Amino acid sequence: MLKIGTKAPEFELSDQDNNTVNMSDFKGQKVLLWFYPKASTPGWTIQGQGLRDEFKKFKDKNTVIIGMSADSVKAQKNFATKQGFQFLLLSDPAKETIRSYDAIGMKKMYGKEYEGILRIAYLVDEQSNIEKAYEKVSPKTHACEVLKDLGY
Repeated sequence: MLKIGTKAPEFELSDQDNNTVNMSDFKGQKVLLWFYPKASTPGWTIQGQGLRDEFKKFKDKNTVIIGMSADSVKAQKNFATKQGFQFLLLSDPAKETIRSYDAIGMKKMYGKEYEGILRIAYLVDEQSNIEKAYEKVSPKTHACEVLKDLGY
């Protein structure tokens, strides 16, 4: 995980509408950046729905929500449309940005180890510094946990 107070790594990726998005686009706003391994899977859908359902509260706190995975732009678009997500979903198929945020590591499933995207998130402040790191995020409570940290 990245250390609190360090500069959030810059990136340039495509969102679900194939628009180019940079971290620097959000200077002056907080950013909740959450990582997930695959669009439309149960845990990530629950987490995204929680963020969707609390979207107005995040907006009230000047906080942009950005999801990121290695999925294609098309998969991100399908995920966002199907779930009614009002926030950005970024596509990082090369996993370069995901790696720069330390959001990839060894995982275990059915006794086999493999490299995968970790269930983590970062709250980035208005000057693009890491304000808070969320390790082992709970999909059901993540939105409420972040809103509490935002003073909601």
